[in-house]
Amino acid sequence: MDAFGLIFLVYTVSLFPYYSSLLALGASLRVPSKINAHLGFCQYTVEDTQLQKQFHALNVSDLHCASLLRIILCAKCDQYTADLLLMGPSARTTCRLCTSASLRQTYQSKINISIDFCTKVWDTCGNVSIYNSPFAQPAQEITDSSPSKLTDEWQSKTEFCEAFGESSDDETLCFDGEASDRIHESQKPIPGICIEKIGNGSYISMSAHPDGSDSIFLTSQEGKIWLANLPNYGSNGTLNIDKSHPFLDITDQVLFQSKFGLLSMAFHPNFNQNGRFFASFNCDKLQHLGCSGRCACNTDVNCDPANLGIDDGILPCQYHNVIAEFSANRTHSKLKQERSANPSEVRRIFTMGIPSHGHAGQILFGPEDGYLYYLVRDGSKNDAPSRFSQNKQSVQGKMLRIDVNKLPSAKDGKYSAHMWGNYSIPKDNPYIKDKKLLPEIWALGFHNPWRCSFDSDQPSFFYCGDAGQALFEEVDIITKGGNYGWPIYEGPFLHNQTDLPKTNAIKAILPVMGYNGSDVASKIGGASIIGGYTYRSKTDPCLYGRYVYTDLYANTIWVGTEKPEKSGKFTSKRMPWSCAKDSPLECNATPGSHDAAIGYAFSFGEDNRKDVYLLASSGVYRIVHPSRCGFVCSKDKPPNSMSRVPVPSSSNIRSTNFKVEFVVYVLVTYVGYLL
Repeated sequence: MDAFGLIFLVYTVSLFPYYSSLLALGASLRVPSKINAHLGFCQYTVEDTQLQKQFHALNVSDLHCASLLRIILCAKCDQYTADLLLMGPSARTTCRLCTSASLRQTYQSKINISIDFCTKVWDTCGNVSIYNSPFAQPAQEITDSSPSKLTDEWQSKTEFCEAFGESSDDETLCFDGEASDRIHESQKPIPGICIEKIGNGSYISMSAHPDGSDSIFLTSQEGKIWLANLPNYGSNGTLNIDKSHPFLDITDQVLFQSKFGLLSMAFHPNFNQNGRFFASFNCDKLQHLGCSGRCACNTDVNCDPANLGIDDGILPCQYHNVIAEFSANRTHSKLKQERSANPSEVRRIFTMGIPSHGHAGQILFGPEDGYLYYLVRDGSKNDAPSRFSQNKQSVQGKMLRIDVNKLPSAKDGKYSAHMWGNYSIPKDNPYIKDKKLLPEIWALGFHNPWRCSFDSDQPSFFYCGDAGQALFEEVDIITKGGNYGWPIYEGPFLHNQTDLPKTNAIKAILPVMGYNGSDVASKIGGASIIGGYTYRSKTDPCLYGRYVYTDLYANTIWVGTEKPEKSGKFTSKRMPWSCAKDSPLECNATPGSHDAAIGYAFSFGEDNRKDVYLLASSGVYRIVHPSRCGFVCSKDKPPNSMSRVPVPSSSNIRSTNFKVEFVVYVLVTYVGYLL
């Protein structure tokens, strides 16, 4: 090899890191495809005319602001930035705007460049009048044609960018105002939720065994409860359950229909000593003996059952809500060895006739006070004047708090005549200060609360998912005496404009998380939130401390994060989720996406190790380490016992192919030079 040949070879090889870095950053050496159409208002052809009309409707006179708004609107039809509209608690009208915390790496340099497109929008458009603004407050979205300014809608740039901005700390994408090749992606990999399927069968609720073991109790809506053993993590095992021998079978006492059945169970805090546990279910007074209680529609709440009429062939208060106490059999010296319970009730704790509608019905004990909390849905027909949720003498649309350790006595005075069963009232319930409240009530203003949980590390955080009617599916943090707005509010929105004068009187507590029900309903025909858990397991470090929830139709999992910590303010976003490739039982993904296809979601569950489970119509699923789905958690590496051989990604394959092609190119070029 002569000197010139050596120089040529060294120079050519020296270019390798540069071209290789292009591929590492997502660049392609292929010739870009052409759009065979006229480039109109936006530089893309999708929805071009519609976006142009939307832009003109803004009627912005300031040219600099108009230019930014045009860029933001056009991002909607960019094949890359359009995905940004799908991130967050609901489908967005604008992309998340990069904030000062966002960093980007350019093709030409490996220097991280700060991008603060959100501040640029605020500084440029803050005092500009905008008609039909895409940045309006959620509760004040476009009701007339009057203009508004960002400085009128938002108190500060910080508040505005909290609502419309995104930083790399959130491990998400954001829009920096440039073309699609400059969409910022955090240097941290985007995490996702990975699940494995460990059991078949459909269950409505799950409870960890009070003995601290790996056993759980699974409840079926038909009226059976099974004791099952969980497989060890990483064992590739499945749920050990004997379906032929249920722990409890009360199917002969339970009304089982789509909205009725055995809905929940709860263990007494001292179950390991006394064997007491409780079940919440529905019964039909025309079919089940002992199914008889006071109707929730009564003179105390200015309601007459005779005026309600027949609903789908069902008489008012024909169906009842029931809480009953049961006891584990004493065939073994230790309760943890008991495999069955006595199906005969110890006593009936609570019975109430339902005017109409089913659901709610969850029961759970407070981890610190030991009292029983009971969720009751509103039960009013749509926009009915009875409005049970705001009626302080009604138990409907409420969270009740009762003492099941003491029977009612003469000391309860006038309240004993209005009680719904065998329990007493905790002395610190809110009625002590608000004499208008029924003594059982702990909180009010709910529509149909479905699945509540205490944060096991911070029990003062008591989360409830409350299903909306049409507008909003919400997550609330429950406080003593709190009013959560229904039916004056549905989520953060006024349910009816005529209720505007009542908003100050009820002092509604607005949700901390949630999503627009219409966004889900428009795609699948319905929406109903499934409240979850604050994730406290060590299995997925990136989920730790975050609240996980979903929807009945199970097309999305949301994750809520308190930001900043101890602020009481939460951000919520959709998370990618998938099935582990090595799932013990087959777990399918939705066609055309990475999302798991699990059917309907009914509830979440938590075991004694704080691992979280999803109960669906297709089976039982456990959240596992993200590496098993190809996701990467930036906060931790999987333990050796969970390590899996990584599946090569398309970018890795492309990079490898390029390296081979490059080496071949160098050799061929050099051989050609020699010849």
